[in-house]
Amino acid sequence: MSDFIPFVQELLEGWAPVSARRMFGGHGLYHEGLMFAIVMDQRLYLKADEANRPEFEALGLAPFTYAMKGKEVALSYWAAPDAIFDEPSEAVRWAQSSWDAALRGHKAKAKAIEKAKARRKTQRPFP
Repeated sequence: MSDFIPFVQELLEGWAPVSARRMFGGHGLYHEGLMFAIVMDQRLYLKADEANRPEFEALGLAPFTYAMKGKEVALSYWAAPDAIFDEPSEAVRWAQSSWDAALRGHKAKAKAIEKAKARRKTQRPFP
């Protein structure tokens, strides 16, 4: 693990405990079991959704992308603004916003799974 991960964890101590897990050549950052950020190539990317993405876009930030089968694939994790590394209150605000996005995504996924289960129960099996 690079020195960058513990630096980010320390930066967010005023917000909440943050754990890191290795994944795909980088690390996922978690709070209460939900991944709200990733670190790839010594760069922090925060979870974005429809609610908080405009803040990233307004600052000209970009999503994390990778190449797959000759195409660029963008994830819902956007580059963190440099200001968070100088202002702990900004780090806390952006981390909370990203964790909220992760939580909204988790709730939406759980709701979709429940709907799918309910549909399967009401469908009759073929004779």
